[in-house]
Amino acid sequence: MIVRFFAVLVAVLTALGSPSALRAASCSAPAGGRLILASDAVDPDVFLWDSRARMLDYAAGQWNDTRSIFAHTHLARPGTQALLVSCVAAVAHPKFGTGDEDALGVKVVSGPYRGHYGWVLSSDAHLKTGISR
Repeated sequence: MIVRFFAVLVAVLTALGSPSALRAASCSAPAGGRLILASDAVDPDVFLWDSRARMLDYAAGQWNDTRSIFAHTHLARPGTQALLVSCVAAVAHPKFGTGDEDALGVKVVSGPYRGHYGWVLSSDAHLKTGISR
């Protein structure tokens, strides 16, 4: 009985200690965190999606045409500020990426889409540091 308990304990601790388990259990940003939206240097604008499901399909490389993408997104300029409302860890599986990403539900707090809610990939959101006035 004691041997079995320790075997289970070791298995659980090993699983929790693995990087993939830790990554799956946590999100890239804390709820309520202030974010700066910006994609990569080549194309820094960020798609702000109207639904998590559509964003996940797009990230996976599944979309009908460009018109359907623009019908369900706003194009946020780099530097747009947002608040993190919710996070679903490691749920996005980008077709052209090297690993899973988090889906972040955000509220935009600056720019022309101020007050809008939407979804972005964690690679397009960066924690804001410092104090702004």
